[in-house]
Amino acid sequence: MADRLRRLTVFRSVRLRLTLVYGALFAASGVVLLAITYLLFRGSRPFVLVDGDPGGRFRAFARQQQAAILENLLLQSLIALALMTVISFLLGWLVAGRMLRPLRTMNATLKRISAHNVHERLALPGPRDELRNLADTVDGLLERLHSALDAQKRFVANAAHELRTPLALEHALLEESLLHRDSDTPSMRSIMERLLDLSRQQGRLLESLLTLAKSEGGLDHRELLDLAEIAERTIRTMEGTGPGTDGNSPRAGASAGLRADGNSPTVGAATDSWANGKPSGDGCPHPRLVTGIAYAPTMGDPALVERLITNLLDNATRYNVPGGQVEISTRIEGGKAVVSIANTGPVIPTEQVQRLFEPFQRLDRTRVDDHHGLGLSIVRAIAVAHDATLTADARPQGGLSIEIRFPLMPRATRR
Repeated sequence: MADRLRRLTVFRSVRLRLTLVYGALFAASGVVLLAITYLLFRGSRPFVLVDGDPGGRFRAFARQQQAAILENLLLQSLIALALMTVISFLLGWLVAGRMLRPLRTMNATLKRISAHNVHERLALPGPRDELRNLADTVDGLLERLHSALDAQKRFVANAAHELRTPLALEHALLEESLLHRDSDTPSMRSIMERLLDLSRQQGRLLESLLTLAKSEGGLDHRELLDLAEIAERTIRTMEGTGPGTDGNSPRAGASAGLRADGNSPTVGAATDSWANGKPSGDGCPHPRLVTGIAYAPTMGDPALVERLITNLLDNATRYNVPGGQVEISTRIEGGKAVVSIANTGPVIPTEQVQRLFEPFQRLDRTRVDDHHGLGLSIVRAIAVAHDATLTADARPQGGLSIEIRFPLMPRATRR
């Protein structure tokens, strides 16, 4: 049974098919050439010069001799054609094997590559032909796969680290409560409040991880949405609750007081709760929020787009300077629906900007807060899922300027 399967595999191989094509083309060409030669030779008349031909015997003999020569020529040509056909099949087999040798090399190398040696490449030598282009394309794919695997390993390691820290602290608090059995009610209450706060932090981290995974998995559905409406709704939500943790606003998704005309009443103005550096609950002044909201329709997931704008506003507000400023605008520009956010803040090295969009990456690693460095990575994942382009630039005077360009809704008109 195994031998039979091997034989069937040989008959279905590309090398055999190429050999059959080469041999069949040679045989067909030989038959056509032989037929043309035979017809031309047969149609010619024998030229015999005799002095007197009683009864036409010499002419009849010439015709018989021509027929015999023609028959002998046809027989010998058929034998030569059959022999050359066999040789052409053999040569075709060798040539096909030589042509397919790079493919066999690529196949063997790809079978050898796994997650442990994904750094290997085909590196096919030779001229820049179709096979070389194919090998270079596969090498590019392996490079992207290698980068994705490295990013996944870093992500898992960082997530484990972020989850392990609060778990260790929870364990220490529980041990403290067990070791001090005579603890009074206020101290136990303090421990329980700290444990509850740690539990909330872990919940926010897990919610951010789920949002990141959902965004990277693509969109299940798309619907018409207006970036201006979502931006205004997000601003009202954050006015009432303040910035959340890693972009997790407690009221994200609220839709009270939606505008009906698509035009912002606060274009170029500061919002009420953030205007003029109004102090927050901890005594530090909020950054001044300046808006420039205009109609910007696109297709996408409204919940994810709202999360994107929430994360951008949260990041721009938290990583700012006292009395600083946050600017947000939506508009149609260059055939795209655009949302842009810029803020004042610490000076960011240009080479560090792209790193901030990786999971668990923060500019100031020594800063102690309840952020996990997932806000901007979620922003990038949501932008990619919506086929949007994201550009980020460090501002010379400090802070960050981020612009996201969504595909414009076809046949969109300004309301």
